[in-house]
Amino acid sequence: MTSSATSDRYAIIAGNGRFPFLVLEAAQDQGIQPLVVGIKEEASPELSQKATTHWLSLGEAGKVFELLKTEGVTKVILAGQVKHAQLFSSIKPDGFVSRALLGLQRKNTDALIGAFVRMLEDRGIKVVDSTLFLKGNLAEAGNLTVRKPDESEKADIDYGREIAKKIAGLDLGQTIVVADRACIAVEAMEGTDAAIERAATLGNGRRLVVIKVSKPHQDMRFDVPVVGPKTIEVMARSKASVLALDAGKTLLFERPRLIEKADAAGIAIVGMKD
Repeated sequence: MTSSATSDRYAIIAGNGRFPFLVLEAAQDQGIQPLVVGIKEEASPELSQKATTHWLSLGEAGKVFELLKTEGVTKVILAGQVKHAQLFSSIKPDGFVSRALLGLQRKNTDALIGAFVRMLEDRGIKVVDSTLFLKGNLAEAGNLTVRKPDESEKADIDYGREIAKKIAGLDLGQTIVVADRACIAVEAMEGTDAAIERAATLGNGRRLVVIKVSKPHQDMRFDVPVVGPKTIEVMARSKASVLALDAGKTLLFERPRLIEKADAAGIAIVGMKD
């Protein structure tokens, strides 16, 4: 980490899942103690065991800005998912969020987070690449497991990736599940694991291929594709034999354990090049 980076004051705004923990631990390993802001509706209470955590609601943008200013924060990392379904929740927005909503033509996740990012940067706070401290956890191109996809599975990957990119470009989801060059399930608000489970119920026992992609113009500051050991567990019981990921743009959580589980289940993981 450069001296200019260590002189900055970082904050992590934490959503759900393991992502905030990994960012926090990686930053601490590099001698950085970031401010942690947990989204009440999303982040795990266990964050408070790892660092002092300030808990604020998804609708309290004004309080977030005030806290960051008071703490002298110059750079923010957005870590962890905010579920799409939260867009339709009963959370009461403050004036900042209400004005942002009024100015949006589309109220999808990217548009809302993008509006929040602009509000931060208007206040002189830079939102940085969410993988800044985790570059070693990005999937590389090629086969990541002992087993490689066979020719039939490769054909499913080739067929499905083009479809997945189009779906991701519409900000609907980033995962599709394919069997025999047919699209069985498309991820929407339910998330990757639920989409795989739904495909298993529709596939009549057929072998499934899971394809998870980044968006065509992926903003690495937020909504970066992630995969962890739990997804491998879901795949194993769903007869999914391959996980194809965008190389350089997909984070592998708990990578050694993830690869170990995939090898034990005979699942192939492959990083796809653009």
